[in-house]
Amino acid sequence: MLKTLGAALVIVLFLAGVSLVAYSRWTRPIADADAALADGRLDEAIAGYRTSETRFDQLPAARQLFESEYARAYGNHLWALYRAKRYDEVIDLADRGPADASPHFFSGCAFFVKGSAEEQPETRLGWFTRAEEEFHKALETAPEDWDTKYDFELTSRLASELRKQPKTPPKQLMQLLRPPQTGVKQQRRVG
Repeated sequence: MLKTLGAALVIVLFLAGVSLVAYSRWTRPIADADAALADGRLDEAIAGYRTSETRFDQLPAARQLFESEYARAYGNHLWALYRAKRYDEVIDLADRGPADASPHFFSGCAFFVKGSAEEQPETRLGWFTRAEEEFHKALETAPEDWDTKYDFELTSRLASELRKQPKTPPKQLMQLLRPPQTGVKQQRRVG
C-alpha cells in the first residue's frame, strides 16, 4: 500500500514538474519582452508581447487559465506601444484587450496625444471627445484609480473649453484650463 501511494506521489510530482517546465517555456516570450521593456528596447518588447498574445489566442483555454498573466502581458504591450509613440496601434490593440489590461486608459491617452497634436479644430475636438469617452470607460472599470480620475477630469475640462473656443491653437490648449484672473497683475520675470 505504501509503495503504491509513493509511486502515485512520484508520478504527480513528475507531472507537476513537467507542467511547470512547459509553462515556463510557453511563457518565455513574455519574460523576454518584460526584460526588453525594462531595458527600453521597445521594438523587441512589442515583438515579444505580440508573440505571447498569438500563443494565448491559439489556446483560449490557456488564456482563461492564466488570465492574470495574459492581462499583464497585454497591458505591458499597450504600454510599450504607447512609449514607442505608436498611438494608432495602441487604439487598435485596446479595442480587443481584456479589462484587467486597462485598455480604455491606454486608448484614452493615445487619443489625448493625437488631439494635442491636431491642427484642425473639428478633428482635434473629435480626438479629445474620444479620449474623454475612453477615460470614462476606464473609470467605470477602475473607479478608485486616481491617475484615471485625473486624466478624465483634465480631458473633460479641456474638451468642454474647446467646444467654447474651438479655434485655439494646439500650443495654447493648456492655457484654456487656466482662466484669466481679473484684477490680478502678472509679475514680470527677470533673468
